[in-house]
Amino acid sequence: MTTTHSMAKPASFVVTNAVFIGRSIRLSLRNTEALIMAIMLPILLMLLFTYVFGGALDPTGNYVDYVVPGIILLCAGFGSSQTAVDVAQDMTSGIIDRFRTMPIRSLSVVTGHVVASLVRNLIATGVVIGVALLVGFRPSAGVVEWLGAVGTITLFILTFTWLFAAIGLVAGSPSAAAGYGFVLLFLPYLSNAFVSTDTMPKWLQGVANHQPITPVIETIRGLLTGTPVHDRAWWAIGWCLLILLVSLVWSLWSFRRKAGRR
Repeated sequence: MTTTHSMAKPASFVVTNAVFIGRSIRLSLRNTEALIMAIMLPILLMLLFTYVFGGALDPTGNYVDYVVPGIILLCAGFGSSQTAVDVAQDMTSGIIDRFRTMPIRSLSVVTGHVVASLVRNLIATGVVIGVALLVGFRPSAGVVEWLGAVGTITLFILTFTWLFAAIGLVAGSPSAAAGYGFVLLFLPYLSNAFVSTDTMPKWLQGVANHQPITPVIETIRGLLTGTPVHDRAWWAIGWCLLILLVSLVWSLWSFRRKAGRR
């Protein structure tokens, strides 16, 4: 009598990630409150700064052109921060243990959250830009500049989404992940997103001019409105790639430590 032992063949990398991306997108669609808030809060801030503070900050009426690039990154930050909560929910609910019993790469659950967040945030960013055009934003960018701006925004969203994913992996609970991620959302306020850094105290100018958000905002602002970019684009790309690399390594290490073999 011959006994054959068969082992389940692991699902391919592409199929596994496609399944988890679809899962994360469905979860995003169900969490309509978070999606609406990620879009509405930046829009409300844009309207607040444009119509309430804009006249005092720029009497010429062109403040909306200055503030929109910062609002775009603020929108990306709010949307990406939800990734930390989603990842922490999966890590603490026990579902990862179930995934580990299946012939799949369970790290793909994190990848799924990241890709779904990227898609969600690009859509939200498009909505914010559309509203900005309605309230007077008049970019001077051509096709090449728009492609460069969209590429920069996409890289920024991907970078900070992986960073928030890493935070979700090390957080002890979804509420803790939300708290840790909230700290990063203050970075745009400590940059030139809303006012020139020249108006800040000297000690704060050093922080604002050399933190990662500032060159990204200046690059997007320069591409969309025609202001000088100089070498800020290289600094923006360099900061994003560095943070992305650190976030990927941190995520992989944290996942293996918490989830075990995969």
